[in-house]
Amino acid sequence: MPLFDAVCVAFGTAGTGGFAVRNDSIASYSPYLQNVCTVFMLLFGVNFSCYYLLLMRKFSSVLKDEELRLYLGIFLGSTLLVAWNIRGLYGSVADIFRHAAFQVSSIMTTTGFATTDFDLWPSFSKSILLMLMIVGACAGSTGGGLKCARVLLLLKSLRRNIHQVLHPRKVQVVRTNSRVVNETVLDNTAAYLAAYVIILLGSFIALSLDGFSIETNLSAVLACFNNIGPGLDAVGPTCNYGAYGLVSKLVLILDMLAGRLEIFPILVLFSGSTWRNS
Repeated sequence: MPLFDAVCVAFGTAGTGGFAVRNDSIASYSPYLQNVCTVFMLLFGVNFSCYYLLLMRKFSSVLKDEELRLYLGIFLGSTLLVAWNIRGLYGSVADIFRHAAFQVSSIMTTTGFATTDFDLWPSFSKSILLMLMIVGACAGSTGGGLKCARVLLLLKSLRRNIHQVLHPRKVQVVRTNSRVVNETVLDNTAAYLAAYVIILLGSFIALSLDGFSIETNLSAVLACFNNIGPGLDAVGPTCNYGAYGLVSKLVLILDMLAGRLEIFPILVLFSGSTWRNS
């Protein structure tokens, strides 16, 4: 890879920004370079505290980290499912797994690189990619999305609520990495999910006024809100957002800002009480 390309791609990978210097993103580079990007996109989606623990030689703590396990489990499971679903589109097993692993890593870490036009993949694979847009990477990484830590807390909270219905008198707490999670943290996570869904639905309705397909509008909101870049259909990896009107572009700009700033700072900024108190 030329030096200039290498610097740009390295920064795009490390910051999970996804900007490449070629129109076809990473597609024209060699399979080796694509595999290197796959690995490092995945690494930069890991919580950086895990790397600190590795430096401190606390290897057991890293291996027991529940968020890391969930993150890697989702990556491996999604890669296998996508590879199985696209097995008829590429000539060799190596190509199948290379494209599957790259796109799963790129979308899950919200980097946005592409080695192929995944908009041509079967609906099952595209549905998995849409779900990965929502899940995102780990907390404390350079990636965006809902974050695996929040997904883990939401799943554990759901399980606790189900158990409380069955055993209403039993006191149950939520634990992660053998530590009790404060109820305030759980409440904030639920509030974040509520704000996430409300903004997502509101943006989707606003974009629908432009007359594009549901697949285009939904993927456009998810791609911008989770800071990914390419979506599906009219905003796929070989397209752009230029056809949207002014109002839709303003909505997507606010989505990108809200997603990158974790929603609450933007909500505080537009809250009337913020300015009255000042």
